[in-house]
Amino acid sequence: MQRPKPDPVAHGFYADILHFLRKRMDNASDAADMTQDVFAQWLGYRDRAKVEQPRAFLFQVARNLLSDHWRRQKVRHSVLADDNLPEAHEPPANDPLDHAQQQQRLNQLRQVLSELSPRRREALMLHRFEGLTQAQIAERMNISVSMVEKHIAAALLQCKQRLDSDNGTEQFP
Repeated sequence: MQRPKPDPVAHGFYADILHFLRKRMDNASDAADMTQDVFAQWLGYRDRAKVEQPRAFLFQVARNLLSDHWRRQKVRHSVLADDNLPEAHEPPANDPLDHAQQQQRLNQLRQVLSELSPRRREALMLHRFEGLTQAQIAERMNISVSMVEKHIAAALLQCKQRLDSDNGTEQFP
């Protein structure tokens, strides 16, 4: 079996892209992973031969991935703040009752999410935790935007109904 020829563009700009991402990220390992993603996109791009400025193209891909990364981080932090969940680096609450209630809410949420259908759960997770738009989710899941909207709405409704019934706050019409 013959080894594929190395891509001269990937070889020539790898160190530059890695350096660019390392300066802008918290973690060198994440920067290396993202650099791999940049070149995976480059290698998967069908019209590579038509790209007149491969270096500029690669840096734009890196900027886009970096932007997506920081947007997802922002969404994750806002979800944690919105749900009054402790940050990963914060110690648990001193009050055992608060800690127990918090653990109970987390367990309820995990249980409710596990009860969703796989497609609903995927759409909800991509939207709420990954910060993807409905159009991006539709493309990733290979379904219509309308179907994404239905999956997310149904998942949220199912979660709310289940959590309300578990907490004894069920609303009757």
